[in-house]
Amino acid sequence: MRTSNQKRNLTLLVAFAIIVVICMIALFFLLSRTSGDQEYEEVEQEMKDPLSANYDSFDLDDSPANQQIKYGYELFTKTAQYIGPENGRNKAYSGNNLACNNCHLDAGTKPYSGMLIGVINRFPQYRGREDKTGSIEERINGCMERSMNGEALAEDGKEMKAFVSYLKWLNRYAPEDGKVEGVGYTQIEIPSRPVDLKKGEKLFVAKCVACHGPEGKGVSLNNLPGYLYPPLWGEDSYNNGAGMARVITAAQFMKTNMPFGVSFENPLLTDEECYDIAGYINQQPRPVKKELEKDFPDLKRKPVSAPYPPYADTFSVKQHQIGPFQPIMDFYKEKYGITKTK
Repeated sequence: MRTSNQKRNLTLLVAFAIIVVICMIALFFLLSRTSGDQEYEEVEQEMKDPLSANYDSFDLDDSPANQQIKYGYELFTKTAQYIGPENGRNKAYSGNNLACNNCHLDAGTKPYSGMLIGVINRFPQYRGREDKTGSIEERINGCMERSMNGEALAEDGKEMKAFVSYLKWLNRYAPEDGKVEGVGYTQIEIPSRPVDLKKGEKLFVAKCVACHGPEGKGVSLNNLPGYLYPPLWGEDSYNNGAGMARVITAAQFMKTNMPFGVSFENPLLTDEECYDIAGYINQQPRPVKKELEKDFPDLKRKPVSAPYPPYADTFSVKQHQIGPFQPIMDFYKEKYGITKTK
C-alpha cells in the first residue's frame, strides 16, 4: 500500500504536470496570437504603402497560379528571349529585342518609371489614342505594337494570360482606384523654346554614351537576345508611334531614371537637359509604325509632342517634334478649352 507521503508526492506530480500542460497551451495561444498580430501589421503596412511590399516572384511556390505569375515576370524582364525575333523557340510577337523592363524599371515596381503597381485597378480605361474605353489586354498590345515594334498577342493566349497574372499580383495591395504614389512619370518644367539639338548631342555624349553607346545602339547581352542597356534609336528600338517617341514623355522619364540608378528623390539631370537629350534622341532614325493616321480619331486629344501628323492645328510637324510646345498648348486651351501637359 502507498504511504501518505507517496500519495502526497503523486498528487504534487500530477498537479505539476497539469500546470506544465496549461502553461504550454497558454504559450501556444500567445505565440499564435503574436504571430497573427505581426502578420496583420505587415499586411496593414503594405495596404498603407504598397511600395513597401515584397514583389519578388522567386518567393512564390510552384502552384499552377504562381507558375503563371512567374512566367509573366520572365516575359516582362526577358521579353526578347521568349517572344522576340531571335528567341528560337516560340512565335515572335516582339519586333525588336527590347524588354518591357527597359521602360518599366525594376520589373514595373520603380516609382515614376511607368510603374505598374495598381495598374489593373485603373482599367478599363479611356484612351484618346483609340478614342474608346479599352481593357488591360488592349493596353498591353499597344505596347507590343509600338514600344516593342511588333504585333498583338492573342488575348486568350498563354503569354497574355501570364502578363495579366503578373500585373494582378503586383496589384494585390493597391487601393481600389489604383492610384499609388509614383504612378506615371514626374512632371518637368517644359522650356519655352525649341529643343537645342546641338546641346542635346553634347549632353548625350557626356551623360548617356557610357551605357547606350555613341550610336545609340545600347549594350547587348552575351549569347542571349536582349540588352543590358537598350538601344535608343535604330531598327531595334521603339517605333515612332511609341509614347517614348514624344519629347515631353521621354524627358519626364529621364528626369527620375537616367542616368541609370537615379531616382525621384535624387535626380541628376535638370529639366532642360532632359528636354534637349530627349529631343536629340527622338530626332534619330527609328522604325515607322504603319497606319498612324488612325491614331487619335478625335485629333484634339493628341499630345502636342506626338511626332507624326495629322493634328487639329496648323503648327508644323517639326514644331510638334521639337517645340516650342507652349504656343501649341496655348492654342488648345484658347480654342478648345483643353489643358495639355504632354
